[in-house]
Order: sequence, then structure tokens, then C-alpha cells
Amino acid sequence: MIVYLVLIILLLWALDWYFKNNEKIRLVRKLPCPKEHFIIGNALTLLVNPVELLKLSAEWNTKYDGLFGWWMPFHGSVNISRPEDIETVMSSSKHIEKSLPYYILKDWLREGLLLSTGSKWQRRRKILTPAFHFNILKRFFITLEENSQRLIQSLEKSNGKTIDIIPVLSFYTLSAICETAMGTRMDEDGLSSVETYKAAIYKLGKLFIDRFSRPYLMSNIIFNLLPIGKETKRQLKIVKTFTKSVITERKKYIEQNGIKFPEENDEDWSMASKKKKIAMLDLLISAQHEGVIDDEGIQEEVDTFMFEGHDTTAVGLTFCLMLLANNKNVQDKIVCELNEIFGDSPRHATTDDLSSMKYLECCVKESLRLYPPVHFIGRKLEENVTLGGYEIKLGTNCHIFIYNLHRREDLFKNATVFDPDRFLPENSVGRHPYAYTPFSAGSRNCIGQRFAMMEMKSCVAAILRKFELQPVTTQEDVVCASDLVLRSAKPIYVKFIKRNL
Repeated sequence: MIVYLVLIILLLWALDWYFKNNEKIRLVRKLPCPKEHFIIGNALTLLVNPVELLKLSAEWNTKYDGLFGWWMPFHGSVNISRPEDIETVMSSSKHIEKSLPYYILKDWLREGLLLSTGSKWQRRRKILTPAFHFNILKRFFITLEENSQRLIQSLEKSNGKTIDIIPVLSFYTLSAICETAMGTRMDEDGLSSVETYKAAIYKLGKLFIDRFSRPYLMSNIIFNLLPIGKETKRQLKIVKTFTKSVITERKKYIEQNGIKFPEENDEDWSMASKKKKIAMLDLLISAQHEGVIDDEGIQEEVDTFMFEGHDTTAVGLTFCLMLLANNKNVQDKIVCELNEIFGDSPRHATTDDLSSMKYLECCVKESLRLYPPVHFIGRKLEENVTLGGYEIKLGTNCHIFIYNLHRREDLFKNATVFDPDRFLPENSVGRHPYAYTPFSAGSRNCIGQRFAMMEMKSCVAAILRKFELQPVTTQEDVVCASDLVLRSAKPIYVKFIKRNL
């Protein structure tokens, strides 16, 4: 027994030595690091719930001034929230492959724009970039404005009542992206699977976070044998069946009606010109006719846009409305700006009107600073880099904590205070270009950031023209959680009081 015990101790010691002296882990351990444990490194420390995980990352970013490492068997990570280190990674055209945590999305999004890399990512980006040309966005704006008006009608039914705005805004953004990305109206097309699809999207988000928080589930063999794996497959089947049917229907529509893409100087963008709407999906179908993408590729991109395009914007709008409700002086300044644009006219907004909403844009940007929906980005380093004077080995996972970056006191004075004036032109002079990155940055920045800003401004403007926002949930009440996107662990309530027009 003594011999066996000695052998076990020697084996465990050898494993610990092996893990710690793996070249990637050895270099990561030279960084400032949280307390590690025998053999497992920091794995046990990271096994916390999403709320505690966000708090832990904030604590470590503050303690180690935005540069620290952690490791577990076979895996080392460098974690950064300094703008100069973020620039080193994001500005490079080489570090475009996503890090290990994104692996859990592969069964869903496969080789879509979010997860693809190399030449495939470059081809897909080239196909989809025209979808965000200014003239195309003008067409999408018509759809967004219509969805904003439907949201107003929904809110009018609950005048003066306290509303949990998270599900309301989630439905609004899912409807908007469904119509712009797929050309499908969720509430009018009569597709019986729409509600099932919507429920499946939310279930998948929870299932993926459950998997992310349990390292042993990263093994496909273990994951697929357990109930969570089987349930994930069921929900993925629902999602992919829906998107496949919509793609088929859109192809039939295009065969019958064709696609009329706007010309460079096409000025016919009045609300009356909405008879021939286009969808992002049309760009993909057009590319398929040219032989540069197949059916599987189209579905990958549609699934990706549906995932990225609705949940992130819903989170951004949720926190923005909460902040405006709690800052009446800011809300009143936006209303004054809107009155200057619209006067007493009840007309719908246009893209030209959106361009005039300068202060509203500052407010949206400030809310995205405090509560960036994409609060965390991971990259796999494709070459050796130096961060903060430390050498980091190629192949190491690099985690960029945008939430913590945006709350650095050396970048934003009184960083936890909601102050839209930070983004006035005169106050933005001299700010580090990588101090504010709610849509990522560099070559792999968010392709839909102009679309997202347009949607958020359209929604907030439409709401404030009709309602005064009164606070219920305060900024101090908010408990954030680290999820696929930044989430509130509790409902967020706001009162909508009709304005006297």
C-alpha cells in the first residue's frame, strides 16, 4: 500500500510538473496570476455561476491592472483590458481565429461569419459587406421603423404599468432581424413554427452557457451522451428546420419577383417605396447563383445573423432604456432634440432624421460603454506577441474583457456614472482608439455595427416621442451576468407614461 501511495503521489507530482512546464502554460504563469491549485491550476476557481464569473473577472482586472493569466490542464489563457494590449491583438490581421470558448457554438453556427477563419472568413465577409452599404441600410431602415411603430402600439396597451422590458425588447429585435435578415414577418407570415423557433433560440442560449460553465462538457463524447447534449440536438433541429424553410420560401419569392438592389445614386427612399423590400438573405442567394456559396453556407450565415443580430441589440436597448429612465435630465435633452427635428409632426423618422440625432447617439454610445452586450471577446494568438512586457506564445488563447476596459478610471473618469457628454466630439479628442470597442475593432470588427446603431436609435427615438420613461429598476439594482451576451440576472422594470402631445 505504501508503494502504491508513493507511486500515486509521484504520478500526480509528475502531472503537475508536466502541466506547469507546458511551453504555453509556463509563459502564462510568468504573468500576474490568481492563486493556482495543484494539477488543476485555476480551473476550480473559475467554476462559479455567471454572476460571480463577471465579478471575478472585474476583480482580477482591477487587481492586476488589466493583464493577467490563468491556466488549467492543457490550456493557458492571457486576459487583457488595457487599450494598448487590445490594440496589439485586434489591429493585427493574423489574430482572427476565435478562442476555445467559441467551440461550443460550432454545432449551431458551424462555419458562419462569427466562427470561420482564414480564406473562408474573407470570402464570406466579402459576400456580406454589401448588405451594409448605406443604400441597403436605408431599405432596412424602413423595416426597422415599422417594427418600432409596432413596439409603440404594444407599449400603449400598458400605459403607466410597470413592465419587464427584457422580453418585450427581445421580441422586437428578433422580429426586426427576422424580417431584415430573412424577409419574414414573425407576426404575419402564418408560419406555425415561429413561436417554437423563438423558444428554441432562448433554450439554446441557456444550454450553451450550461456547457460553458462545466469544463468536462467540452468533450463531445461526454456531452453527446448526457441529457444536455440530447436536448441541444433537439433544439438545434428546430432552429435549422425553421431557417431552412424560410430560405426555401425566400428563394421561391426571388424566382417570382427577382431582386432589385439599389443603385449607388438611387434616391427613391421614401416610405412609399417599401413595396419591394430586400433582405440580407437575398445577398446570399445572389452569391449562390454566382457559385461562391452553397445551401449549407447560406444556412450558416442566416443562423449566425439571427443569433448575433437580435440578442445583442435587445441587451443594448434594455440597459439604454433603464439608464434613460433613471436620468430624466438626459431624457429631456433627447426629447428637445427630437422636437427640433419633428416639431409637432407625427410623421415617421427617416435616415436623415437619424443622422440629426447627435445627442441621442451619444446616449446610446454611453449605454454601450457601461453595458456592452458583447462584453468578452476571445482570440487565438497566431504568432508570438509581447503584451505588457511579457512574451506570449502563439496558440495561446487571449481573452479581451471589454466590460472591464470600458470601466477603467484611467480612460473614463467616474467610469460607473452614466454621462453621454463623454462622446461629444470635443470630449472624445485624444481618447485611445481602442479604449471603446463595443463592436470589437480591427479587421474582425462587427459587420453589423451601423445596422445595430440604426436599430437602437430608431427604437429609442420612437419610444421617447410617445412616452416618458420613469424609473423602477435603478442602476444600483442591476446584477450583471456573464452569458453569451451580457445579461441582467434580474428583470429590469421601467414605466412608460404617455406624453401629452
